[in-house]
Order: sequence, then structure tokens, then C-alpha cells
Amino acid sequence: MNRCIYCDHKLYHLSDGMLKCSLCKRKYSPKRINKILTLIDSFCENENALQTSKRLSLSYVSIHKYYDIFRFYCAHICENEYEHARHKPCEYEEYFYLEQSKRHDRLAIFDAHNFLTFDYENHIYTVVMPTLQKYKQQFINDDLEKVYNSEFARFKRKSRIIKVSKHLNKIVDFWEYFEKFILSYKGISTENFPLYLKEAEFKFNHPLETQKKLLQKQYFTDEYK
Repeated sequence: MNRCIYCDHKLYHLSDGMLKCSLCKRKYSPKRINKILTLIDSFCENENALQTSKRLSLSYVSIHKYYDIFRFYCAHICENEYEHARHKPCEYEEYFYLEQSKRHDRLAIFDAHNFLTFDYENHIYTVVMPTLQKYKQQFINDDLEKVYNSEFARFKRKSRIIKVSKHLNKIVDFWEYFEKFILSYKGISTENFPLYLKEAEFKFNHPLETQKKLLQKQYFTDEYK
């Protein structure tokens, strides 16, 4: 490493092994910087926290915390990009996601994740809709879950018609990408689902090397604040 990770100016080595920038005067450990860059690479290449911890002989808990930070930054970058894109023409569709293991359970419809998918001139943006879980017991008590299940099934049939009529547009491309992406994660909670959705959105919108550069910039910029 011969360029500053913060301002891209020349570095010089100190006697204690640390690096110092000739312009911004920041000092940091090359070992720690290399660790962060390696973890960002692994995250962007879809290597999960357990695989990374085993490969690098590092604590799973530590890697998982870093991955959560990276997901937060993915969401932050997506929101910033939306601010620049939201004035462009867009199309949008509603989507329900339910884990495959639950798709034959009549009551699992209340566990479905509902989100809107926007296409701003080939740039995808997602918004998670409110969960139905809080209404689950009320529907059961009122014996209305059968009615809701019927409506949900009708919606899914309508969605399939939309997908066929539009063929392979960007929104459908994202839905298919998301379905494959999310399979590598087991049992994501309702609270954490929005961050994983934003991770998928971020990765879908950007090539691999761009993902890495954006996360590196966000991580080290935020760290120095």
C-alpha cells in the first residue's frame, strides 16, 4: 500500500510500522487496513460470514459484525443514489417474498415480506412495506385467515400474469436475482430483512469492482468522522 486510503496521497512508513499520509497526516496500521479491505472483498463476492471466518481464521462474531456494518453502508449508499434518481421517470411493482419452506403453510402468509420495487431508468430501488405479523392473531381469532389466504393467492396469480406480459424487464430481473441471493441466508428476521434487501439492491445495481470501491470509500470516510 503506497497511497492513502482516505485521500489517495503518498504514504510513508513510520518506525513503529504504522503508515502516515503526507497530506492529511492520518496514521493507521497497514495490517488493519488490509483486513478491512479483505473483508469488503469477501462480502461483495457473496462469501458468508462463516465461510470468511474459517478461511481467515478469524472470529465469526467479529466477521458478522463487520458484515452488518457493510449492509448498513449498502443501505446508506442506496438511499443517497435514490435522492439523485427519484426525479427520473420510473415504473414500479409490488412483490411478496416468502421463504420456500413456508410456502405450503396456510398461516405463513403473515410472515411474507412485502416490498415495492422501483425502476428508475434501469436503476433499482426498493421500499419495504409494513409487516402483517401484528394482525396474525386477530385474523385467526376472527376466522379470517382463509379469506386473506384466498386474496393472497389471487394476488400471486395476478403477479405471474404481470411477469409474463412484461417478460424480462429490470424489475423482474431484480426479483429473480433476489430470490437466488436470499437463499444463502437462513431464517432472516423481519427486523433484519430490510438490510438484506438493500444489500441485494446494492449488489444488483453495481458491478463487483464498483461495489468494493463504494464500500471502501463509505467505510473509511465514515470512520474518520
